[in-house]
Amino acid sequence: MTRSPGLARRAEQLLGHAVVSTSPVAGGDVATATKLRLSTGASALMKTLAPAPAGLFAREAAGLRWLGGVDGGVAVPEVLAVAEDCLILAWVEPGRGDAEQAARFGTALARTHAAGAAAYGGFTDADAGPVDGFIGTLPLPQKPAPSWAEFYATRRVLPYLSLARDRGAVDAAGVAAVERVVRRLTTLVPEEPPARLHGDLWSGNVLWGPGDRVSVIDPAAYGGHREVDLAMLALFGLPHLARVVEAYQDLAPLAEGWEDRTGIHQLFPLLVHACLFGGGYGPRAATVAARYA
Repeated sequence: MTRSPGLARRAEQLLGHAVVSTSPVAGGDVATATKLRLSTGASALMKTLAPAPAGLFAREAAGLRWLGGVDGGVAVPEVLAVAEDCLILAWVEPGRGDAEQAARFGTALARTHAAGAAAYGGFTDADAGPVDGFIGTLPLPQKPAPSWAEFYATRRVLPYLSLARDRGAVDAAGVAAVERVVRRLTTLVPEEPPARLHGDLWSGNVLWGPGDRVSVIDPAAYGGHREVDLAMLALFGLPHLARVVEAYQDLAPLAEGWEDRTGIHQLFPLLVHACLFGGGYGPRAATVAARYA
């Protein structure tokens, strides 16, 4: 049994309970994750980042509360404490997942989306306010826009296309291909009322828990087009995705042609990854854009 004194003391300050042990948790791309064993017998997850962008953990906590406030919607871990330097969540014991869990998750995701948002853009939280968010450690513009095409173009695709270009992660031809798609968004994507989105729903942010519980973590939440979350689930291959989508559509059928639009809504995460990690993400975004340009 190990105990990191610095992390333990910080957690004890925030939680008011003694920390018996700490152990590292693998998998975080942004923050350092640590499992805490508390004197109460419970476990918790502590996320730390030094230095963290101002408001990073407050926005994550706000997103979890917003998503978790839907009756019958997706499950989220309870926020136990939040500060500028860390976030502490109730521990979710990982499981393997199966088709039945996937179906329940699809139904829950449909309910969360259906809860909606006031506009395309960020939501107002009593603790964090109507401020911009984060995707990883990058700023996430959340200023509302009157249509999905405008919001997706100006708040999601173009800012990261510009940054990826500046960082040498996408070439001039790739920039031109993405820009051609942006100019056609009003004809490519049907308008829908804004859904309550997780916003960064890749497979690593879906936790198959014990029993029938499936939780989501690390949101970049906002009001947007519901096809975005589904496109993100497909991008990195969620297990049992077909069952998730089937159950989702049983409750909330998607607009005709949604599968053909998946690549459009994958441009945003691909460009974000190009900005953060470089590699082949920029060329991949350009290849995807060429299918629609």
